[in-house]
Amino acid sequence: MKQILLLSKSTLLTALSLAAVVTSDEYNHRYKKGDRVDLWVNKVGPYANPQEAYEYYTLPYCAPDTKHHPSNEGGSFNALKAHSIGERLGGHALRHSGHDLIFADDDKNGVLETCTTEKLTADQSALFAKAANDQWFYQMYVDDLPVWGMVGEMLPDLDAAKSEKFGSDLSHLEEAVAKHALEGGALTPYVYTKRTLVVSYNEDRIVKVDLTSDPSSLKEVKEGITLTFELDIQWAKTNTPFHSRFDRYLDHAFFKHQIHWFSIFNSFMMVLFLMGLVALILLRTLRKDYARYALSHGGVAGGRDLEMAEHHDHHASDEEDEDVDENGKPLLDEGGGGRSSGGGRMGVEDSGWKQVHGDVFRAPKFLPLLAAILGTGWQLVTLVMGVVLFAVAGPLHGEVHEERGEVLHAILVFYSLSSIVAGYASGSYFKLYFATTPAGRSKAGGAAAGGTTQWQLTMALTVLLLPTILVGILSVLNFIALCYQTIYYIPFLVLLKLFFLWVFVSVPLCILGTLLGRHAKLGGKKSDPFPCRVNAIPRPIPDDIPWYGVPANLIPFAGLLSFGSIFIELYYILTSLWNYKFYHVYGFLLGVYAILCLVVCMTTVIVVYFTLNAENYLWQWTAFYSGASTALYVFLYSIYYFVFKTNMNGLVQTSFYFGYMLLISLGAGTLCGTLGHWSANKFVRTIFQNVKVD
Repeated sequence: MKQILLLSKSTLLTALSLAAVVTSDEYNHRYKKGDRVDLWVNKVGPYANPQEAYEYYTLPYCAPDTKHHPSNEGGSFNALKAHSIGERLGGHALRHSGHDLIFADDDKNGVLETCTTEKLTADQSALFAKAANDQWFYQMYVDDLPVWGMVGEMLPDLDAAKSEKFGSDLSHLEEAVAKHALEGGALTPYVYTKRTLVVSYNEDRIVKVDLTSDPSSLKEVKEGITLTFELDIQWAKTNTPFHSRFDRYLDHAFFKHQIHWFSIFNSFMMVLFLMGLVALILLRTLRKDYARYALSHGGVAGGRDLEMAEHHDHHASDEEDEDVDENGKPLLDEGGGGRSSGGGRMGVEDSGWKQVHGDVFRAPKFLPLLAAILGTGWQLVTLVMGVVLFAVAGPLHGEVHEERGEVLHAILVFYSLSSIVAGYASGSYFKLYFATTPAGRSKAGGAAAGGTTQWQLTMALTVLLLPTILVGILSVLNFIALCYQTIYYIPFLVLLKLFFLWVFVSVPLCILGTLLGRHAKLGGKKSDPFPCRVNAIPRPIPDDIPWYGVPANLIPFAGLLSFGSIFIELYYILTSLWNYKFYHVYGFLLGVYAILCLVVCMTTVIVVYFTLNAENYLWQWTAFYSGASTALYVFLYSIYYFVFKTNMNGLVQTSFYFGYMLLISLGAGTLCGTLGHWSANKFVRTIFQNVKVD
């Protein structure tokens, strides 16, 4: 029994000691004095090209002369940190710097760690010279707080760089270069050899990290020389609270500028204008249409119905306006003459959107493809809303901009779980319209077999459509990144994890959703889910229609209005993606997303109304293209941003920029097209439910 008690006591002490170890690390951001703090190096690369980034020790830096030096056993120098999938997809490859940081080691006046390189070869000196010429920067992390610094500078001569008259900060370098450029002299590459790392802490937490490069330490890069690099590590106490330690990285002046608020107000006013326009169509134009259609079935004996119709049409007040239809054509009596002298009016032949009541719910062309696209669109709608709400709720679970790869990780989770939405949306849409196709009407065995094939095609397209586009574009980018050996290539193990996530989570949920959609009851208590029967023979579409009845003329205007409601926010998003800023105003993003949804829905309703009024019943693809046309303007704006707002250059960065922007544009187009189709579908059902059809 005594041995058992001793064993239990020993186990308990071991567990407590392990718990004590666990409570002091960079994962919970708590340390005790004397604890080891890791300094991680992430990447180096041209400042103008965010995606052209390489591992830190691609440059011929030397290993610090500490216990982590490669010549010492058990060191952590250049050891790869464990990364999540989101971190690897975001281009993070943290490796141990080899430097020794001891928490709260402020008893001494700083710790100076040095190392000396071997004589630089021609290739090594050329690499340092390239880094200085292309303005390479490096990134490090201390307790998940990033710091940046420049590798070197291109200067006329060392004395000018060290001159006191230019000041002690980096601004003196620009002045020296500008002065020398006027004289037409050549520039020489220099690298910084001394850096100072100041780590500020509040009790047991690190709250601030500053890294500065000493201009007086600039050394000219030449073949055959040795370079001695120094890192001065200093600790300082501060009263800054831990919860606000990331605020210094957030550019509040940029993101919360007055123009940002003005853009929201401007978009809101656009929504009010479009709501008024749609209300005008629904309350005035359609009411006038209903009144005119009531005349066409009323006849002489229907004088009471006529009076009721005229009572509802209170906008048409003058008698001349009552004697003509909306196109200015006179109302005809039974004999084909004008208005009846007996006080009644005979019916007129239907014209406008009611004329297509027997074809408006006909299945669109390429039904499986449209069903798959709409299913993918609803998946993207759910995905974007979920990620934005997750980011807005950051104060509850941790701000997403403070954790590397957090947003990408959330995107993967929401994409996988929302696959069931894609399957259900595509399956239910295909079931809805398949009944109006010849194969759906026929009960023959061959037609049933064809229907099964169509169902399988719809399911396969829904499962493969978006992943195929993603894999196609990302494979090209991954191949380019691998050829240039940048850290933005996706490792094979990460690709394998993504494949398993897709096969074992996304695909089964998508198939399950398709099956649920196939067996969903879409018509409610009615056997026919549509307000009007679909004719067996489609009617011809008129050729002589006004310009505003041609979908190709209306679709670009719809996309332009939708883009106009988001382009200011798009600028902030692109600046965060390509210019090293942390996007954190997710409340703005949620508001703009809601405004975009409203604008897309209302502009699509207007386009579809004019299309149907021109007796063109092919509204499904028109509605989708009306919303999806936003993608064209997004991509055109990305070209403008690339040319005028960035200094990007080279194959790697150009490929990544336009590859990612193509994916963003396609995703935005699919999302907006789906919302437009949904609103048009609601609109079409509403107007035809209120029309009496013989």
